Amino acid sequence: CFWFGYFDLELSLLQSFSCDDFIVPNILERRYVPPLLKNVAWEGFRFAGHEIKIVESTDLYGATVWPSALVLCYFLEIHGRQLSIEHKTIIEIGAGTGLVSIVASLIGAQVTATDLTELVGNLQYNVHRNTKDKCKHIPQVKVLNWGTDLEETFPKSSLHCDYILAADVVYNHPFLMELLVTFDHLCQERTTILWAMRFREENTDIENEFIANFQKLFNMEVVYDFPSLDIKLYKATRKCNGQSLEFTKPIILASYRIQCFNLLAH
Repeated sequence: CFWFGYFDLELSLLQSFSCDDFIVPNILERRYVPPLLKNVAWEGFRFAGHEIKIVESTDLYGATVWPSALVLCYFLEIHGRQLSIEHKTIIEIGAGTGLVSIVASLIGAQVTATDLTELVGNLQYNVHRNTKDKCKHIPQVKVLNWGTDLEETFPKSSLHCDYILAADVVYNHPFLMELLVTFDHLCQERTTILWAMRFREENTDIENEFIANFQKLFNMEVVYDFPSLDIKLYKATRKCNGQSLEFTKPIILASYRIQCFNLLAH
């Protein structure tokens, strides 16, 4: 197994403080609203020494900056050097507005931001606008439907991925099995997943079920825990036994079918 311990000492020191008191205010202060809006409405964020302007779309869930994205951006900014993010190959799934991918690009990573077809136009706009002539590697934007055409989009034969980034990808939607399949396809022996998750009271059963299934394939640990935001940041790697989803998929799929039936029944 390949485990990263770059920031274990620093995290143990931080954990002696209240993360909510020590870190959360700093994270939330990174968002700002411009005093005067002209033609296009946008929100501002300060990360990695840059002011980042993000265009959102309130009618699309994935085109909004959620707090989980801010937590992941903060972590990348603070711990990017310990993680040796510079020049590393990163894939973000469910990139949404692109904020996380933009921050990863600004600190020197080679990033591919992915999301659904209906979101990539706005995603491409934000990524290009905020990274042009500012990054060591030009970030890429790709359409990725979870669990669909994965081998065509990211062929195993040529796939190299140091980090997978994900923010707020688990909520009450019908594609959790496909999400797990996507994690399984992209995550290699030496890949690290950094996944920020917001827990919602109405989705507790769904969230716990997904985490339980996720842990059948991956070792995971909590890096940040912010109760005031209901957000945890996880670090995960593939389990040493190399078990693939092919062996556990029938059991997990049956579990999700039962879960969906129970939701419909209520």
